Amino acid sequence: MKALFKAEAGPGLALVDRPDPVCGPADVVIRVLRTGICGTDLHILRWDEWAAGAVQAPLTPGHEFYGEVVEVGPLVDDVTVGDRVSGEGHIVCGTCRNCRAGRRQMCIRTVGLGVQRDGAFAEYLSLPASNVWVHHPDVEPGLGAIFDPLGNAVHTALAFPLVGEDVLVTGCGPIGLMAIAIARHVGARYVVGTDVSPARLELAKGMGADAVVDVSQETVLDVQRALGMREGFDIGFEMSGAPSALPQMIDNMNHGGRIAMLGLPSAPFAIDWGKVVTHMLTLKGIYGREMFETWNAMGAMLQSSSTLREAISSVISDRLPAREWERGFEIAASAGVGKVVLDWTEL
Repeated sequence: MKALFKAEAGPGLALVDRPDPVCGPADVVIRVLRTGICGTDLHILRWDEWAAGAVQAPLTPGHEFYGEVVEVGPLVDDVTVGDRVSGEGHIVCGTCRNCRAGRRQMCIRTVGLGVQRDGAFAEYLSLPASNVWVHHPDVEPGLGAIFDPLGNAVHTALAFPLVGEDVLVTGCGPIGLMAIAIARHVGARYVVGTDVSPARLELAKGMGADAVVDVSQETVLDVQRALGMREGFDIGFEMSGAPSALPQMIDNMNHGGRIAMLGLPSAPFAIDWGKVVTHMLTLKGIYGREMFETWNAMGAMLQSSSTLREAISSVISDRLPAREWERGFEIAASAGVGKVVLDWTEL
């Protein structure tokens, strides 16, 4: 099969021939149809400090995918040949305390698809059947390929009750945009997005934001007043990892406000912990998806709402043949406004 492959430690990837994956007794083999390019994949391509510490070459990266099951192992009961699927990219041990308690997303021995084991930038992929998600027919291939980042957005957005609440979203990259759409779908009152990119802020309006803030030009407080908000935000989604974002969010939260943090900062930064304590704020870290409650929630929401399906699909800005993977990575690295999806039927 053809695969994007990193043969040794160092920058770069190459589209090469690799052995077809083997189907273990509890595994399935998937013909990959679409893949999304993630920030993690850019780190692996560049072989930066994070990649050098987290990834062991040789490796085929990629963890956002949609495909068709072509083979199932003899111990597999609930996935069949022909199913259209995506997959949970965190492969867990099943025996640590968290796994045994049903908190598999907190497994202490998690192995990452496309990070610590061969991933989805290939014509075929082997995956434990327990990690496979079978799609509803309404999910088209491009949308299926971004279920992984959509799951990050849904996990963040559903961390706290949203109905009737005022929500602040800092960072309108693809996952932040999807979180805005989820908050609007679930029933938040006001949803406000912040960023420094005019293009992303315009997209945020299209995803359902009531107002947007270019934090290089105006303050969140100005927008609160324009909306007629008499108190601070009830819920915050910190999606950017920018050093200024969380302190700014804390400054604009109501007493008792709750913050879900998905953005990963590149370095430590200062927080006014006195304000966190005296305003009785809750901060919750979010990583990946709840296994598999998040998958159930996003599948159900997309199945029940064509409007939401269209909104989430609009986050895909570029769809390219897999043979043009280099251009796809360049677009993704340019920090554009949307997701890049590669078509593996076009090599």
